[in-house]
Amino acid sequence: MISNRLAALRAEMAKRGITCYIVPTADFHESEYVGDYFKARVYMTGFTGSAGTLVVTPNHAGLWTDARYFLQAERQLEGSTVTLYKMGEEGVPTLNEFLKNTLTAGGKLGFDGRVVSYTFGKTLKELCGVTGCDLHIHEDLVDLIWPDRPAMSAKPVRILPLSLTGKSAIDKIADVRAVMVEKGADLHLLTSLDDIAWLLNLRGGDVKSVPVVLSYLALDRTSCKWFLNPDLLTEELSAYLAEIGVTPLPYDDVYAYAKEASVGKTVLLNGNKANLRLSEAVSEGTILDAPNPSEIMKATKNPVEQENARIAHKKDAIAVTKFMYWLKTNIGKMEITEISAAEKLLSLRKEQEGFLQPSFGTICGYGPHGAIMHYGATPETNLTLAPEGFLLVDSGGHYNEGSTDITRTFALGPISEEMRHNFTIVLRSNLNLAAAKFLYGCTGFNLDILARGPFWDEGIDFKHGTGHGVGNLLSVHEGPNGFRWKQSPGRNEGSVLEEGMITSDEPGYYEDGAYGIRLENEILCRKGEKTPYGQFMYFENLTYVPLDLDAIDPDMLTTVDKARLNAFHKQVFDTISPCLTPEETEFLAHYTRAI
Repeated sequence: MISNRLAALRAEMAKRGITCYIVPTADFHESEYVGDYFKARVYMTGFTGSAGTLVVTPNHAGLWTDARYFLQAERQLEGSTVTLYKMGEEGVPTLNEFLKNTLTAGGKLGFDGRVVSYTFGKTLKELCGVTGCDLHIHEDLVDLIWPDRPAMSAKPVRILPLSLTGKSAIDKIADVRAVMVEKGADLHLLTSLDDIAWLLNLRGGDVKSVPVVLSYLALDRTSCKWFLNPDLLTEELSAYLAEIGVTPLPYDDVYAYAKEASVGKTVLLNGNKANLRLSEAVSEGTILDAPNPSEIMKATKNPVEQENARIAHKKDAIAVTKFMYWLKTNIGKMEITEISAAEKLLSLRKEQEGFLQPSFGTICGYGPHGAIMHYGATPETNLTLAPEGFLLVDSGGHYNEGSTDITRTFALGPISEEMRHNFTIVLRSNLNLAAAKFLYGCTGFNLDILARGPFWDEGIDFKHGTGHGVGNLLSVHEGPNGFRWKQSPGRNEGSVLEEGMITSDEPGYYEDGAYGIRLENEILCRKGEKTPYGQFMYFENLTYVPLDLDAIDPDMLTTVDKARLNAFHKQVFDTISPCLTPEETEFLAHYTRAI
Protein backbone atom coordinates (compact mmCIF):
# COMPACT_ATOMS: atom_id res chain seq x y z
CA MET A 1 0.00 0.00 0.00
CA ILE A 2 2.74 2.48 0.97
CA SER A 3 4.78 1.60 -2.12
CA ASN A 4 1.70 2.27 -4.28
CA ARG A 5 1.22 5.68 -2.69
CA LEU A 6 4.87 6.54 -3.21
CA ALA A 7 4.59 5.48 -6.83
CA ALA A 8 1.54 7.71 -7.30
CA LEU A 9 3.38 10.65 -5.74
CA ARG A 10 6.40 10.06 -7.97
CA ALA A 11 4.10 10.09 -10.99
CA GLU A 12 2.79 13.54 -10.01
CA MET A 13 6.35 14.70 -9.37
CA ALA A 14 7.44 13.53 -12.82
CA LYS A 15 4.62 15.49 -14.51
CA ARG A 16 6.01 18.67 -12.95
CA GLY A 17 9.70 17.89 -13.25
CA ILE A 18 10.06 17.68 -9.48
CA THR A 19 13.13 15.67 -8.53
CA CYS A 20 12.74 15.87 -4.75
CA TYR A 21 9.53 16.32 -2.72
CA ILE A 22 9.25 17.00 1.02
CA VAL A 23 6.29 15.95 3.17
CA PRO A 24 6.70 17.30 6.73
CA THR A 25 4.60 16.67 9.82
CA ALA A 26 2.77 19.97 9.95
CA ASP A 27 -0.42 21.89 9.39
CA PHE A 28 -0.66 25.47 8.09
CA HIS A 29 0.27 26.71 11.59
CA GLU A 30 3.33 24.56 12.36
CA SER A 31 1.48 22.88 15.22
CA GLU A 32 3.18 20.04 17.10
CA TYR A 33 0.13 17.82 16.73
CA VAL A 34 -2.07 18.03 13.66
CA GLY A 35 -5.63 17.17 12.70
CA ASP A 36 -6.47 14.23 10.46
CA TYR A 37 -6.64 16.41 7.33
CA PHE A 38 -2.96 17.30 7.75
CA LYS A 39 -1.58 13.80 8.33
CA ALA A 40 -0.04 13.58 4.87
CA ARG A 41 3.23 12.14 6.17
CA VAL A 42 1.32 9.42 8.05
CA TYR A 43 -0.64 8.61 4.88
CA MET A 44 2.54 8.37 2.82
CA THR A 45 4.61 6.27 5.26
CA GLY A 46 2.41 4.50 7.81
CA PHE A 47 4.55 6.03 10.59
CA THR A 48 2.22 7.62 13.16
CA GLY A 49 4.71 9.42 15.43
CA SER A 50 4.14 13.13 15.98
CA ALA A 51 7.49 14.18 14.47
CA GLY A 52 9.08 13.22 11.18
CA THR A 53 9.84 14.44 7.68
CA LEU A 54 9.52 12.39 4.49
CA VAL A 55 11.70 13.08 1.46
CA VAL A 56 10.86 11.39 -1.84
CA THR A 57 13.05 11.26 -4.93
CA PRO A 58 12.48 9.22 -8.11
CA ASN A 59 14.46 6.30 -6.65
CA HIS A 60 14.45 6.77 -2.89
CA ALA A 61 12.24 7.65 0.08
CA GLY A 62 13.60 8.54 3.50
CA LEU A 63 12.05 9.47 6.84
CA TRP A 64 13.86 11.59 9.41
CA THR A 65 12.70 11.39 13.02
CA ASP A 66 14.20 11.83 16.48
CA ALA A 67 15.20 9.39 19.20
CA ARG A 68 11.76 9.36 20.83
CA TYR A 69 10.47 7.44 17.81
CA PHE A 70 13.35 5.24 16.65
CA LEU A 71 11.81 1.96 17.82
CA GLN A 72 8.30 2.87 16.69
CA ALA A 73 9.50 4.02 13.28
CA GLU A 74 11.55 0.86 12.73
CA ARG A 75 8.46 -1.22 13.37
CA GLN A 76 6.00 0.86 11.35
CA LEU A 77 8.29 1.39 8.35
CA GLU A 78 9.11 -2.28 7.96
CA GLY A 79 8.25 -3.37 4.42
CA SER A 80 7.30 0.16 3.33
CA THR A 81 10.39 0.84 1.13
CA VAL A 82 10.95 3.99 3.24
CA THR A 83 14.43 4.24 4.79
CA LEU A 84 14.67 5.44 8.40
CA TYR A 85 17.20 8.18 9.16
CA LYS A 86 17.79 8.38 12.90
CA MET A 87 18.35 12.04 13.65
CA GLY A 88 21.38 12.82 15.80
CA GLU A 89 22.94 9.39 15.42
CA GLU A 90 26.57 9.12 14.36
CA GLY A 91 27.02 8.72 10.62
CA VAL A 92 23.41 9.66 9.80
CA PRO A 93 23.14 12.67 7.47
CA THR A 94 20.89 15.49 8.58
CA LEU A 95 17.93 16.33 6.39
CA ASN A 96 19.73 19.42 5.12
CA GLU A 97 22.89 17.42 4.34
CA PHE A 98 20.86 14.85 2.43
CA LEU A 99 19.12 17.55 0.40
CA LYS A 100 22.39 19.32 -0.36
CA ASN A 101 23.85 16.06 -1.67
CA THR A 102 20.67 15.16 -3.58
CA LEU A 103 19.62 18.41 -5.25
CA THR A 104 21.33 19.16 -8.56
CA ALA A 105 21.35 21.99 -11.08
CA GLY A 106 18.29 21.80 -13.28
CA GLY A 107 16.38 19.79 -10.67
CA LYS A 108 13.30 20.95 -8.83
CA LEU A 109 12.49 20.81 -5.09
CA GLY A 110 8.81 20.63 -4.24
CA PHE A 111 6.68 20.96 -1.15
CA ASP A 112 3.43 22.59 -0.04
CA GLY A 113 4.55 26.04 1.12
CA ARG A 114 1.68 26.19 3.61
CA VAL A 115 3.11 23.34 5.72
CA VAL A 116 6.72 24.53 5.74
CA SER A 117 7.71 27.32 8.11
CA TYR A 118 9.21 30.61 7.00
CA THR A 119 12.42 29.67 8.86
CA PHE A 120 12.82 26.25 7.24
CA GLY A 121 11.65 27.65 3.92
CA LYS A 122 14.51 30.18 3.91
CA THR A 123 16.96 27.32 4.46
CA LEU A 124 15.45 25.36 1.57
CA LYS A 125 15.63 28.41 -0.69
CA GLU A 126 19.30 28.82 0.20
CA LEU A 127 19.95 25.15 -0.60
CA CYS A 128 18.30 25.61 -3.98
CA GLY A 129 20.46 28.66 -4.59
CA VAL A 130 23.63 26.70 -3.77
CA THR A 131 22.69 23.67 -5.88
CA GLY A 132 21.04 25.49 -8.78
CA CYS A 133 17.71 23.79 -8.12
CA ASP A 134 14.29 25.39 -8.75
CA LEU A 135 11.38 25.52 -6.27
CA HIS A 136 7.79 24.29 -6.65
CA ILE A 137 5.84 25.30 -3.52
CA HIS A 138 2.28 26.18 -4.52
CA GLU A 139 0.82 22.68 -4.81
CA ASP A 140 0.00 19.93 -2.33
CA LEU A 141 0.81 16.82 -4.36
CA VAL A 142 -0.31 14.43 -1.64
CA ASP A 143 -3.80 15.93 -1.88
CA LEU A 144 -3.92 14.84 -5.53
CA ILE A 145 -3.36 11.16 -4.65
CA TRP A 146 -5.36 10.98 -1.37
CA PRO A 147 -8.89 10.11 -2.53
CA ASP A 148 -10.55 9.78 0.89
CA ARG A 149 -8.71 12.60 2.66
CA PRO A 150 -10.62 13.73 5.79
CA ALA A 151 -12.16 17.19 5.77
CA MET A 152 -10.55 20.00 7.73
CA SER A 153 -11.95 20.12 11.25
CA ALA A 154 -14.45 22.79 12.30
CA LYS A 155 -15.46 22.01 15.88
CA PRO A 156 -17.56 24.41 18.02
CA VAL A 157 -15.84 27.28 19.82
CA ARG A 158 -16.05 27.74 23.59
CA ILE A 159 -15.71 31.10 25.38
CA LEU A 160 -13.79 30.92 28.68
CA PRO A 161 -14.95 33.01 31.65
CA LEU A 162 -12.65 35.39 33.53
CA SER A 163 -12.74 33.00 36.51
CA LEU A 164 -10.67 30.56 34.46
CA THR A 165 -8.45 32.95 32.50
CA GLY A 166 -7.70 35.60 35.11
CA LYS A 167 -7.42 38.24 32.39
CA SER A 168 -9.76 39.52 29.68
CA ALA A 169 -9.03 39.22 25.98
CA ILE A 170 -9.23 43.01 25.71
CA ASP A 171 -6.40 43.39 28.23
CA LYS A 172 -4.34 40.64 26.59
CA ILE A 173 -4.67 42.29 23.18
CA ALA A 174 -3.60 45.61 24.72
CA ASP A 175 -0.52 43.90 26.19
CA VAL A 176 0.45 42.48 22.81
CA ARG A 177 -0.03 45.87 21.15
CA ALA A 178 2.30 47.42 23.73
CA VAL A 179 5.03 44.96 22.70
CA MET A 180 4.36 45.73 19.04
CA VAL A 181 4.98 49.42 19.76
CA GLU A 182 8.23 48.56 21.58
CA LYS A 183 9.42 46.53 18.60
CA GLY A 184 8.29 49.01 16.00
CA ALA A 185 5.81 46.62 14.39
CA ASP A 186 2.81 48.00 12.48
CA LEU A 187 1.14 44.61 11.99
CA HIS A 188 1.36 41.30 13.83
CA LEU A 189 0.43 38.09 12.00
CA LEU A 190 -0.29 35.48 14.64
CA THR A 191 -0.47 31.94 13.26
CA SER A 192 0.15 29.56 16.18
CA LEU A 193 -3.17 28.09 17.27
CA ASP A 194 -2.54 27.93 21.00
CA ASP A 195 -1.44 31.59 21.08
CA ILE A 196 -4.63 32.64 19.30
CA ALA A 197 -6.80 30.58 21.65
CA TRP A 198 -5.04 32.05 24.68
CA LEU A 199 -5.20 35.64 23.41
CA LEU A 200 -8.94 35.52 22.66
CA ASN A 201 -9.86 33.38 25.70
CA LEU A 202 -11.43 30.84 23.36
CA ARG A 203 -11.05 27.09 23.00
CA GLY A 204 -12.03 24.73 20.20
CA GLY A 205 -11.47 21.14 19.14
CA ASP A 206 -9.72 21.15 15.79
CA VAL A 207 -6.63 19.24 16.92
CA LYS A 208 -7.04 16.04 18.89
CA SER A 209 -6.27 16.64 22.58
CA VAL A 210 -5.37 20.29 21.91
CA PRO A 211 -8.50 22.49 22.24
CA VAL A 212 -7.72 25.08 19.57
CA VAL A 213 -9.46 26.61 16.55
CA LEU A 214 -7.95 26.45 13.03
CA SER A 215 -7.47 30.16 12.41
CA TYR A 216 -5.11 33.08 11.86
CA LEU A 217 -5.11 36.43 13.59
CA ALA A 218 -3.94 39.84 12.35
CA LEU A 219 -3.42 42.63 14.84
CA ASP A 220 -2.47 46.20 14.05
CA ARG A 221 -2.47 49.31 16.23
CA THR A 222 -6.24 49.82 15.98
CA SER A 223 -7.91 46.63 14.69
CA CYS A 224 -7.91 42.89 15.22
CA LYS A 225 -9.00 40.45 12.54
CA TRP A 226 -9.61 36.72 13.11
CA PHE A 227 -9.61 34.40 10.08
CA LEU A 228 -11.64 31.23 10.69
CA ASN A 229 -14.30 28.99 9.20
CA PRO A 230 -17.42 31.25 9.02
CA ASP A 231 -19.63 28.28 9.95
CA LEU A 232 -18.29 28.55 13.51
CA LEU A 233 -19.82 32.00 14.07
CA THR A 234 -22.77 31.45 16.36
CA GLU A 235 -24.76 34.39 17.73
CA GLU A 236 -22.96 34.06 21.05
CA LEU A 237 -19.49 33.98 19.49
CA SER A 238 -20.24 36.88 17.13
CA ALA A 239 -21.48 38.99 20.04
CA TYR A 240 -18.38 38.14 22.07
CA LEU A 241 -16.04 39.05 19.22
CA ALA A 242 -17.81 42.39 18.77
CA GLU A 243 -17.46 43.02 22.50
CA ILE A 244 -13.67 42.49 22.45
CA GLY A 245 -13.16 44.38 19.18
CA VAL A 246 -12.36 41.45 16.90
CA THR A 247 -13.58 41.26 13.29
CA PRO A 248 -14.12 37.70 11.95
CA LEU A 249 -13.12 36.94 8.34
CA PRO A 250 -12.95 33.73 6.24
CA TYR A 251 -10.00 31.44 6.97
CA ASP A 252 -8.41 31.45 3.51
CA ASP A 253 -8.65 35.25 3.15
CA VAL A 254 -5.57 35.70 5.32
CA TYR A 255 -3.15 35.49 2.37
CA ALA A 256 -4.85 38.26 0.38
CA TYR A 257 -5.21 40.36 3.52
CA ALA A 258 -1.54 39.95 4.44
CA LYS A 259 -0.47 40.97 0.93
CA GLU A 260 -2.56 44.15 0.98
CA ALA A 261 -2.17 45.15 4.63
CA SER A 262 1.60 44.69 4.77
CA VAL A 263 2.55 47.09 1.99
CA GLY A 264 5.18 49.43 3.38
CA LYS A 265 4.66 48.07 6.92
CA THR A 266 6.84 46.30 9.45
CA VAL A 267 5.20 42.93 10.08
CA LEU A 268 5.91 40.94 13.24
CA LEU A 269 5.66 37.19 12.84
CA ASN A 270 7.30 34.11 14.30
CA GLY A 271 9.29 32.47 11.52
CA ASN A 272 9.07 29.07 13.23
CA LYS A 273 5.27 29.23 13.27
CA ALA A 274 4.28 31.26 10.19
CA ASN A 275 4.25 29.28 6.97
CA LEU A 276 6.33 30.15 3.92
CA ARG A 277 3.34 31.01 1.72
CA LEU A 278 2.08 33.54 4.28
CA SER A 279 5.51 35.12 4.58
CA GLU A 280 5.68 35.46 0.79
CA ALA A 281 2.44 37.44 0.92
CA VAL A 282 4.37 40.06 2.90
CA SER A 283 6.61 40.69 -0.11
CA GLU A 284 6.04 44.44 -0.08
CA GLY A 285 6.51 44.81 3.65
CA THR A 286 9.38 44.23 6.07
CA ILE A 287 9.28 41.04 8.15
CA LEU A 288 10.30 41.29 11.79
CA ASP A 289 10.98 37.65 12.67
CA ALA A 290 10.65 37.26 16.44
CA PRO A 291 8.82 35.15 19.02
CA ASN A 292 5.14 35.98 19.37
CA PRO A 293 4.69 38.41 22.30
CA SER A 294 1.88 36.16 23.55
CA GLU A 295 4.27 33.21 23.93
CA ILE A 296 5.91 34.41 27.15
CA MET A 297 2.63 35.91 28.40
CA LYS A 298 0.85 32.60 27.90
CA ALA A 299 3.62 30.62 29.59
CA THR A 300 3.69 32.87 32.67
CA LYS A 301 0.50 31.83 34.42
CA ASN A 302 -1.29 34.53 36.42
CA PRO A 303 -2.46 33.90 40.02
CA VAL A 304 -5.92 32.76 38.90
CA GLU A 305 -4.42 30.27 36.43
CA GLN A 306 -1.96 29.02 39.06
CA GLU A 307 -4.71 28.32 41.56
CA ASN A 308 -6.82 26.63 38.90
CA ALA A 309 -3.80 24.48 37.98
CA ARG A 310 -3.61 23.24 41.57
CA ILE A 311 -7.30 22.33 41.42
CA ALA A 312 -6.90 20.47 38.11
CA HIS A 313 -3.87 18.54 39.38
CA LYS A 314 -5.66 17.52 42.58
CA LYS A 315 -8.54 16.11 40.55
CA ASP A 316 -6.13 14.30 38.26
CA ALA A 317 -4.14 12.92 41.19
CA ILE A 318 -7.30 11.41 42.67
CA ALA A 319 -7.98 9.60 39.39
CA VAL A 320 -4.40 8.37 38.91
CA THR A 321 -4.06 7.23 42.53
CA LYS A 322 -7.32 5.31 42.24
CA PHE A 323 -5.86 3.75 39.10
CA MET A 324 -2.70 2.76 40.97
CA TYR A 325 -4.83 1.16 43.68
CA TRP A 326 -6.92 -0.71 41.09
CA LEU A 327 -3.83 -1.86 39.20
CA LYS A 328 -1.87 -3.06 42.22
CA THR A 329 -4.92 -4.76 43.73
CA ASN A 330 -6.07 -6.60 40.61
CA ILE A 331 -2.89 -7.54 38.77
CA GLY A 332 -2.73 -11.32 38.48
CA LYS A 333 -6.39 -11.68 39.56
CA MET A 334 -8.05 -10.54 36.34
CA GLU A 335 -6.98 -10.02 32.75
CA ILE A 336 -5.57 -6.54 32.24
CA THR A 337 -4.05 -5.41 28.97
CA GLU A 338 -2.30 -2.22 27.94
CA ILE A 339 -5.49 -1.01 26.27
CA SER A 340 -7.85 -2.00 29.09
CA ALA A 341 -5.54 -0.36 31.65
CA ALA A 342 -5.59 2.88 29.66
CA GLU A 343 -9.37 2.67 29.37
CA LYS A 344 -9.69 2.17 33.13
CA LEU A 345 -7.56 5.25 33.79
CA LEU A 346 -9.70 7.31 31.40
CA SER A 347 -12.89 6.12 33.13
CA LEU A 348 -11.51 7.28 36.49
CA ARG A 349 -10.64 10.68 35.06
CA LYS A 350 -14.16 10.97 33.66
CA GLU A 351 -15.47 10.61 37.22
CA GLN A 352 -13.78 13.89 38.16
CA GLU A 353 -15.89 17.03 37.95
CA GLY A 354 -14.85 19.29 35.10
CA PHE A 355 -12.93 16.66 33.15
CA LEU A 356 -13.09 17.42 29.42
CA GLN A 357 -10.79 15.05 27.52
CA PRO A 358 -7.32 13.49 27.59
CA SER A 359 -4.58 16.08 27.10
CA PHE A 360 -2.73 13.68 24.74
CA GLY A 361 -2.87 10.05 23.68
CA THR A 362 -2.12 7.81 26.66
CA ILE A 363 1.17 5.92 26.56
CA CYS A 364 0.62 2.64 28.37
CA GLY A 365 3.57 0.35 27.73
CA TYR A 366 4.26 -2.94 29.48
CA GLY A 367 7.69 -4.56 29.51
CA PRO A 368 9.54 -3.89 26.22
CA HIS A 369 6.85 -1.46 25.09
CA GLY A 370 7.85 0.85 27.95
CA ALA A 371 11.15 1.42 26.15
CA ILE A 372 9.29 2.94 23.17
CA MET A 373 9.10 6.53 24.39
CA HIS A 374 5.89 7.45 22.56
CA TYR A 375 4.31 4.01 22.34
CA GLY A 376 0.62 3.73 21.51
CA ALA A 377 -1.01 0.35 22.04
CA THR A 378 -3.02 -1.09 19.16
CA PRO A 379 -5.06 -4.31 18.98
CA GLU A 380 -2.09 -5.89 17.17
CA THR A 381 0.50 -4.86 19.79
CA ASN A 382 -1.69 -4.98 22.91
CA LEU A 383 0.16 -6.93 25.64
CA THR A 384 -1.49 -8.64 28.59
CA LEU A 385 -0.03 -7.50 31.90
CA ALA A 386 1.51 -10.07 34.22
CA PRO A 387 2.31 -9.74 37.96
CA GLU A 388 5.95 -8.93 37.22
CA GLY A 389 8.03 -6.23 35.58
CA PHE A 390 7.26 -2.60 34.84
CA LEU A 391 4.25 -0.82 33.37
CA LEU A 392 4.94 2.73 32.17
CA VAL A 393 1.91 5.03 31.95
CA ASP A 394 2.27 8.56 30.57
CA SER A 395 -1.07 10.34 30.46
CA GLY A 396 -2.92 13.54 31.23
CA GLY A 397 -6.21 15.33 31.21
CA HIS A 398 -7.81 18.61 30.28
CA TYR A 399 -10.09 19.94 33.01
CA ASN A 400 -12.02 23.19 33.13
CA GLU A 401 -9.30 24.51 35.41
CA GLY A 402 -6.27 23.42 33.43
CA SER A 403 -4.17 20.65 31.91
CA THR A 404 -2.12 17.83 33.41
CA ASP A 405 0.69 15.55 32.26
CA ILE A 406 1.97 12.78 34.52
CA THR A 407 4.07 9.67 34.07
CA ARG A 408 4.36 6.84 36.54
CA THR A 409 6.18 3.54 36.25
CA PHE A 410 4.63 0.77 38.33
CA ALA A 411 6.24 -2.45 39.52
CA LEU A 412 3.56 -5.10 38.91
CA GLY A 413 5.46 -7.77 40.87
CA PRO A 414 9.05 -8.99 41.08
CA ILE A 415 11.66 -6.92 39.25
CA SER A 416 15.37 -7.49 38.76
CA GLU A 417 18.03 -5.70 40.78
CA GLU A 418 19.06 -3.90 37.58
CA MET A 419 15.53 -2.59 37.12
CA ARG A 420 15.38 -1.47 40.76
CA HIS A 421 18.77 0.22 40.42
CA ASN A 422 17.74 2.13 37.29
CA PHE A 423 14.35 3.10 38.74
CA THR A 424 16.14 4.62 41.70
CA ILE A 425 18.43 6.63 39.41
CA VAL A 426 15.36 8.06 37.68
CA LEU A 427 13.77 8.80 41.05
CA ARG A 428 16.85 10.65 42.33
CA SER A 429 16.99 12.63 39.09
CA ASN A 430 13.36 13.70 39.41
CA LEU A 431 13.77 14.71 43.06
CA ASN A 432 16.99 16.64 42.37
CA LEU A 433 15.42 18.91 39.78
CA ALA A 434 12.23 19.48 41.75
CA ALA A 435 14.28 20.64 44.76
CA ALA A 436 16.26 23.25 42.80
CA LYS A 437 16.87 26.64 44.39
CA PHE A 438 18.32 29.08 41.90
CA LEU A 439 18.88 32.74 41.14
CA TYR A 440 16.45 34.51 38.86
CA GLY A 441 17.87 34.59 35.35
CA CYS A 442 18.48 30.87 35.07
CA THR A 443 17.05 28.92 32.17
CA GLY A 444 16.25 25.24 31.81
CA PHE A 445 19.66 24.77 30.21
CA ASN A 446 21.27 25.89 33.49
CA LEU A 447 19.28 23.45 35.62
CA ASP A 448 19.17 20.34 33.45
CA ILE A 449 22.40 18.97 34.96
CA LEU A 450 20.56 18.55 38.26
CA ALA A 451 18.45 15.88 36.58
CA ARG A 452 21.13 14.33 34.41
CA GLY A 453 23.79 14.21 37.13
CA PRO A 454 22.71 10.83 38.57
CA PHE A 455 22.68 9.42 35.01
CA TRP A 456 25.98 10.88 33.90
CA ASP A 457 27.65 9.69 37.09
CA GLU A 458 26.99 6.16 35.78
CA GLY A 459 27.85 6.90 32.14
CA ILE A 460 24.25 6.72 30.91
CA ASP A 461 21.70 9.22 29.60
CA PHE A 462 18.17 9.55 28.20
CA LYS A 463 17.48 10.77 24.69
CA HIS A 464 14.77 13.31 25.30
CA GLY A 465 14.39 16.63 27.06
CA THR A 466 14.01 16.54 30.82
CA GLY A 467 10.95 18.76 30.74
CA HIS A 468 8.66 20.98 28.70
CA GLY A 469 6.31 23.84 29.42
CA VAL A 470 2.66 22.98 30.02
CA GLY A 471 -0.27 25.05 28.77
CA ASN A 472 -3.45 26.12 30.53
CA LEU A 473 -6.19 24.08 28.88
CA LEU A 474 -4.05 24.12 25.76
CA SER A 475 -1.06 22.09 24.56
CA VAL A 476 0.82 20.11 27.20
CA HIS A 477 3.98 20.86 25.20
CA GLU A 478 4.34 24.62 25.46
CA GLY A 479 7.36 26.90 25.05
CA PRO A 480 9.45 28.81 25.74
CA ASN A 481 10.34 27.15 29.06
CA GLY A 482 11.80 23.67 29.28
CA PHE A 483 14.67 21.60 30.65
CA ARG A 484 17.30 20.18 28.31
CA TRP A 485 21.08 20.16 28.08
CA LYS A 486 21.57 21.17 24.46
CA GLN A 487 19.82 23.45 22.05
CA SER A 488 17.98 21.82 19.15
CA PRO A 489 17.37 23.67 15.87
CA GLY A 490 13.92 25.25 15.75
CA ARG A 491 13.32 24.97 19.49
CA ASN A 492 12.84 28.06 21.62
CA GLU A 493 13.30 26.69 25.11
CA GLY A 494 16.04 29.01 26.35
CA SER A 495 13.68 31.31 28.22
CA VAL A 496 14.47 32.61 31.67
CA LEU A 497 12.35 30.70 34.17
CA GLU A 498 9.68 33.16 35.29
CA GLU A 499 7.35 32.96 38.26
CA GLY A 500 4.16 31.28 37.08
CA MET A 501 5.74 28.98 34.49
CA ILE A 502 4.68 25.33 34.73
CA THR A 503 7.24 22.81 33.47
CA SER A 504 7.38 19.02 33.50
CA ASP A 505 10.15 17.14 35.32
CA GLU A 506 10.44 13.78 33.56
CA PRO A 507 13.75 11.92 33.40
CA GLY A 508 13.69 8.37 32.12
CA TYR A 509 15.67 5.21 31.45
CA TYR A 510 15.00 2.89 28.50
CA GLU A 511 16.37 -0.60 27.91
CA ASP A 512 15.49 -1.48 24.32
CA GLY A 513 13.49 -4.67 24.09
CA ALA A 514 13.17 -5.02 27.86
CA TYR A 515 11.56 -2.17 29.82
CA GLY A 516 11.24 1.58 30.24
CA ILE A 517 11.14 3.87 33.27
CA ARG A 518 9.91 7.46 33.37
CA LEU A 519 8.73 9.54 36.32
CA GLU A 520 7.04 12.84 35.58
CA ASN A 521 5.71 15.58 37.82
CA GLU A 522 4.72 19.11 36.91
CA ILE A 523 6.40 21.91 38.83
CA LEU A 524 5.42 25.57 39.17
CA CYS A 525 8.16 28.23 39.26
CA ARG A 526 7.83 30.53 42.29
CA LYS A 527 9.72 33.42 43.81
CA GLY A 528 11.63 32.59 46.97
CA GLU A 529 13.76 34.78 49.18
CA LYS A 530 15.54 37.88 47.96
CA THR A 531 19.05 38.42 49.31
CA PRO A 532 21.90 40.82 48.50
CA TYR A 533 22.88 38.25 45.84
CA GLY A 534 19.57 38.53 44.01
CA GLN A 535 16.10 37.03 43.73
CA PHE A 536 16.05 33.30 44.42
CA MET A 537 13.49 31.01 42.81
CA TYR A 538 12.15 27.56 43.59
CA PHE A 539 9.63 25.01 42.30
CA GLU A 540 6.26 24.12 43.83
CA ASN A 541 5.13 20.56 43.11
CA LEU A 542 1.73 20.27 41.42
CA THR A 543 1.53 16.48 40.95
CA TYR A 544 0.12 14.57 43.91
CA VAL A 545 0.53 10.88 42.99
CA PRO A 546 2.87 8.44 44.82
CA LEU A 547 6.18 7.30 43.34
CA ASP A 548 6.16 3.51 43.52
CA LEU A 549 8.09 2.48 46.65
CA ASP A 550 7.98 -1.15 45.47
CA ALA A 551 10.57 -0.28 42.80
CA ILE A 552 13.04 1.72 44.93
CA ASP A 553 16.39 0.60 46.32
CA PRO A 554 16.55 2.58 49.60
CA ASP A 555 20.26 1.83 49.98
CA MET A 556 20.96 4.01 46.92
CA LEU A 557 19.25 7.03 48.47
CA THR A 558 21.17 9.62 50.45
CA THR A 559 19.74 11.20 53.59
CA VAL A 560 18.77 14.21 51.46
CA ASP A 561 17.08 11.96 48.86
CA LYS A 562 15.01 10.29 51.56
CA ALA A 563 14.00 13.61 53.10
CA ARG A 564 12.85 14.89 49.70
CA LEU A 565 10.92 11.71 48.91
CA ASN A 566 9.26 11.64 52.32
CA ALA A 567 8.27 15.32 52.07
CA PHE A 568 6.80 14.72 48.63
CA HIS A 569 4.80 11.73 49.82
CA LYS A 570 3.51 13.61 52.85
CA GLN A 571 2.20 16.31 50.55
CA VAL A 572 0.57 13.66 48.37
CA PHE A 573 -1.17 12.01 51.32
CA ASP A 574 -2.30 15.27 52.91
CA THR A 575 -3.69 16.57 49.61
CA ILE A 576 -5.73 13.67 48.27
CA SER A 577 -6.40 11.21 51.12
CA PRO A 578 -9.60 13.04 52.15
CA CYS A 579 -11.00 12.32 48.67
CA LEU A 580 -10.45 8.54 48.68
CA THR A 581 -12.35 5.55 50.05
CA PRO A 582 -11.11 3.99 53.32
CA GLU A 583 -9.48 1.13 51.37
CA GLU A 584 -7.79 3.53 48.98
CA THR A 585 -6.64 5.72 51.86
CA GLU A 586 -5.03 2.73 53.57
CA PHE A 587 -3.34 1.85 50.30
CA LEU A 588 -2.12 5.44 49.89
CA ALA A 589 -0.75 5.50 53.43
CA HIS A 590 1.33 2.41 52.62
CA TYR A 591 2.69 3.89 49.38
CA THR A 592 3.50 7.25 50.95
CA ARG A 593 5.08 5.86 54.12
CA ALA A 594 8.32 7.45 55.25
CA ILE A 595 11.49 5.54 54.41
